[in-house]
Amino acid sequence: MPSHPSSNGYSAVNGSGGSTTTSGDEEQPLLGGSRSLKSGWRKNMMADVNREWTDLILLACYFVTGLLDSASISTWGSFVSMQTGNTVYFGLGIAAPHESTRWIKSGASLGFFCIGSVFFSHFHRHFSPKRRWVLCASFTLQIALIIVAAFIFTYGPRSSDPREAIGWPELVPIALIAFQSCGQAVASRALKHPALTSVVLTSIYCDLFSDYNLLAAQNIERNRRVAAPLLLVGGAIAGGFLAHSSVGCVGALWIAAALKFVMVVAWLVWPTETE
Repeated sequence: MPSHPSSNGYSAVNGSGGSTTTSGDEEQPLLGGSRSLKSGWRKNMMADVNREWTDLILLACYFVTGLLDSASISTWGSFVSMQTGNTVYFGLGIAAPHESTRWIKSGASLGFFCIGSVFFSHFHRHFSPKRRWVLCASFTLQIALIIVAAFIFTYGPRSSDPREAIGWPELVPIALIAFQSCGQAVASRALKHPALTSVVLTSIYCDLFSDYNLLAAQNIERNRRVAAPLLLVGGAIAGGFLAHSSVGCVGALWIAAALKFVMVVAWLVWPTETE
């Protein structure tokens, strides 16, 4: 009895001499599993992250801020994250514009920080503040901007005195790093930890030492307020050492990018918010 080819071009003979046709059903579990994985991945990325313990990532951002700001001050003479100092430098520059070029760099940093705040805040509001893929995308963009700044600093023209030079090799990296730095500040709002902006310490000092329960055994807010300046100082020390070492400012930039990459990985595996 002739056998009929199966859908994949093969036929099989059963025990009674008849032929049985093998269908493509054997492939279905694999295909179904692949679709299930894609569906699960999409669902996971579209979910909101659980904000519990997210303060740990925001506190780590203080170390990055100290790292970048100390390296920037040592190299270019302006801040790239904490804009209070830049505002003072900008005001001093307007009062005496010919004494230094620092006020121009500070003005560029301040301006691009404000532009970045508009961008990141609209991005989070439009796509949902705590959505996993939104946080991953935000921190990935921050990494990309730091890396571009590192490449410009490494391979772009180098001036003999970068603290006084105001060409594009100095202003563009400052602008890029300032733009990305507000991404972590906006994330603190999105995750409902408005005190942990990672770019301001004055209010944290005030809240810390005016806390009625400052010496209490259990005080989560006090612990956060203590950790924030300690981490920023630690980052500033590391950035200062790097800026005066053989690796220079670019070493601090690459370390900051690596730390933010770890944060992206953390967002990918962070627990999902339960309904």
